[in-house]
Formats: sequence, C-alpha cells, structure tokens
Amino acid sequence: MGSQVIDSNLVLVLAKVKGFVELLKVRLSMLVAFSCAFGYALANSGRVNFESLLMLYIGGFLLSGASSSINQIIEKDLDKVMTRTMNRPLPTNRLSINEAIIFTIVCLLSSAVILWLYTNPLTVVLSLVSMVLYSFVYTPLKRVGPIAVFVGAIPGALPPLLGWIAATGSVSHEAMIIFGIQFIWQFPHFWAIAWVADDDYKKAGFKLLPSGGGKDINTAIQIMIYTMFLIPLGLLPAKFGITGINSAIIATICGIAFFAQTFSLMKTGSRKSALRIMFGSFLYLPIVQIAYLMDKIN
Repeated sequence: MGSQVIDSNLVLVLAKVKGFVELLKVRLSMLVAFSCAFGYALANSGRVNFESLLMLYIGGFLLSGASSSINQIIEKDLDKVMTRTMNRPLPTNRLSINEAIIFTIVCLLSSAVILWLYTNPLTVVLSLVSMVLYSFVYTPLKRVGPIAVFVGAIPGALPPLLGWIAATGSVSHEAMIIFGIQFIWQFPHFWAIAWVADDDYKKAGFKLLPSGGGKDINTAIQIMIYTMFLIPLGLLPAKFGITGINSAIIATICGIAFFAQTFSLMKTGSRKSALRIMFGSFLYLPIVQIAYLMDKIN
C-alpha cells in the first residue's frame, strides 16, 4: 500500500514537471536563446567568454520561457478550443493558474538576475521590453488584426540584437542589420504558420493573415515580397564588413531557395505549399546565422 502511494505521488510530480516544461515551449525558447548567443558571438568575432555566453543563453532561454508561459496563462480559455493547443497543461488542468504564475515569476526573475550579473543594464531593460511586447501587446492583438504580426516581429527579432548589446553595451548599425534580417524573416514565418493553422486560429478569433485575413493570392504575394527582401538584406553584413563573401553567398542561396518556395503557394494556395514555406523559414534563419558566425570566426 505504501509503495502504491509513493508511486502515485511520483507520477503526480512527474506530470507537474512535464507541465512546467511544456509552459517553457522548449524548442522555441532554445531557438531564441541561440539567436541571443549568435549576436553575442558575432559581436565578439567568435572570441567569447564561454561562461558569459552560457549564462546569456540560459538567461535568454528563461526569458523566452517566461514569455511563453504568460502567453499560455492569458490564452488558457482560447487554447481549449484549438486542436493544436487543447492538450497544453493549463487547458487540461494539469497545472493550475497559480502554479503557472509562480513558475513564470521564478523564470522571469531568474532571467533578469542572470542577465544583470553577466551582461549590462541595457540588455536587461530591452529584454524586459521584449517580454512585455510579446506577452501583453502581441498576445491580445492576435484577436484584433494582422497588426499583431508587425508588433510580434519586434520581440521576435530582438534576440540577436540583445546578444550584440550584451557583448558591446551599445546599439550600433551592425546590431540593427542583424535585427533587420530577423525582423523581415518574421513575416513569411508568421504568415506561413497562420496559413497552415488558419482553421484552428479562427476558432479562437485570431486574425493574423494580411489582406483581409484570406488564404488568397494577395496574402501569398505579401509572403513572397517579404521573403524576396531577405535576399538583399542577407548581403548587408558583408557590405558593411560584419562578415565576408562566403556567408554572403550562403545567405543568397538560402534566400533564393526560400523565395522560390513562395511561387508554389501563389500558384496552388495549398496547405502543403504553406507548410514548405513554414519549414523553410525554420531552416533559413539558423543556417544563415551559423554561416555569418563561421565567416566571422574564420
């Protein structure tokens, strides 16, 4: 009998831990933290203090996790009606709202302390601005209209800028270039996801697609235009001496390949074509960032 109680308690504890991990949106938060580390390493030409780099990564991860957790707290009732989110820990009551709030506060405070100790005040302030924009501006705007995508693209593009500021303590034109690339990347990325998940999003009243919210040629053209902008933008780091010609070639090839995927969406308007753009966006950013970094190191 005693062992059964212990086993039952262990299962409960593990279920709680799993729920907290899900609140963090680990894969997304790891990508955010990677972008922070990329900006930091790029600013230092690859010659980094690995303790500071690790703590920046952890701080960025926890900040992103806290933002994701706040998002899920605010949208708990909306998550219940969408197939892709109905099994999250709050809609399923695996975690209570109070547990999620306490967990979020711990993550947020831990992130702020880590960034304060290992970076600089400007990084901390902009990190908190990013969290506020994502959690308390972008999140409610999703039910208002596609302006939410523009607002969400700002905190979405801040991680490499934050990494650069963590290394240098200032905002420079080099930092704004890597911010700009990730900012423009957000639009085809967001809209491809919104196209794929459109039926689910409509259940919650989310309005993220441009051009009246339709899955039509106008939306496909806008996705194509923003993707096209990535081709010249990808050359700016080489133009301004941040990186060299090798990464410029890789960024151009990736940009053209990403751009080419949009023609299928314009032609067919199919979910499959939107999925290709979505997965293409997941590949484009880390490949280009790694290319920039390797070029800088070499």
